[in-house]
Amino acid sequence: MTVQDSGLFQLAVSAEDHYISAYIRYKYTASGRVHGSTAVAFMSFNTMENLLKPDFFNTSNDTIKTMMSTVISATLPKTTNTKLTKPVSFTLKHIREFDPNGSLSCVYWNISEWIVDGCSVLETNSSYTVCSCVHLSTFALIMQTSRPPESDSLLEMLNLVCVIVGLVFFSLALLTFALCQWSPGVNNVARINICISLLLAHLLFLLTQQFLSLIRPHQVSCAVISGVLHFLFLSGFVWMFIEAVLLFICVKNLSQISSKKREVLSSGFLCVIGYMVALVVVGVSTAVVPEGYGSEHCWIKMDKGFIWSFLGPVCVILVLNMILFINITISLNSTLKNLHAEVSQMKQTKIMVFKTLAQFVVLGCSWILGFFTNGSKEHEILFVILNSQQGTFIFLVYCVLNNEVRQQYSKFFRCLCCGLKQH
Repeated sequence: MTVQDSGLFQLAVSAEDHYISAYIRYKYTASGRVHGSTAVAFMSFNTMENLLKPDFFNTSNDTIKTMMSTVISATLPKTTNTKLTKPVSFTLKHIREFDPNGSLSCVYWNISEWIVDGCSVLETNSSYTVCSCVHLSTFALIMQTSRPPESDSLLEMLNLVCVIVGLVFFSLALLTFALCQWSPGVNNVARINICISLLLAHLLFLLTQQFLSLIRPHQVSCAVISGVLHFLFLSGFVWMFIEAVLLFICVKNLSQISSKKREVLSSGFLCVIGYMVALVVVGVSTAVVPEGYGSEHCWIKMDKGFIWSFLGPVCVILVLNMILFINITISLNSTLKNLHAEVSQMKQTKIMVFKTLAQFVVLGCSWILGFFTNGSKEHEILFVILNSQQGTFIFLVYCVLNNEVRQQYSKFFRCLCCGLKQH
């Protein structure tokens, strides 16, 4: 805490100090103008908010009140008159996450309640607030925020069911990629890692929200979970971009007369890109804003623009995927027009068009909708369904619609039925 009287004196007091008495050069005291030195006592009460609760701040609005600073007291021991001829300004450090939409009030304790008479907010940022008061007293900083709308139990249940279904299909897709035999020219590395990243991200997020009341009191654990979620979701988006690039290369090769297919990029190199990019972003974000993780929901905090460490890369990837998708569509359209081959080959090309369109919608559209919900229940439901069913569509497009995989599934189920009949 820093205290000053119109630039005439300044004293730094840390939030951990319980009592400090200091002699400072002070020209304006409670009784008038004084030349010389006087004693000023400063006290901070780290747990006083449990007694002098922010709810004792009476306002006409029905808002949620949060104590944003430790309770501090400033007094002149040799006088009972606390009024000053000039206002005192002091800086309070925020002890909780700052909500940009909240309203801050510099308050002081008056018998049985917090009031603002004679106190005002001079300036504020995400970490500190400068208050000004015309008297010495017991001060605090209280933030008022609007009460959130009542939770929609139907939407929460829908979200839970959809996420669980999506996790099941992520697992089925991974088992299919791992156990089925694939043609040498098929590169599933990006799809496998999309499933791994998003499966772990959705599973961790689901468990965190279900046990939030147990995790939230442990700030370090909450911050670690939000950092891991940041990494997993970002790596998922990076793998989406890699998959879009591989599709673009594959489609470009369709227009070339070549019976020999080859892997364009090695799996090891793609894995380095897929996970190192996300790791670097999370590492830099942690170094720049170490307190940016661990919000009320164990996710990235909104203050200081830290949320853009996630939204920034996501927006860039979605824009690049849009550009690649347009190029892929143009290339396939041109190929279909100039293709004078068998009907079966044209059919395969059309299937690839459908797969490309379906993959772009699944991997991009659901997240784009998140920017346009604006409290619309219909948009929220659509966002929940599409965002949670990425695994379902990956399984349908790349497993169920694949002839070779369907044949292997049929063979497996026939063997399973024969085995059951023999028993």
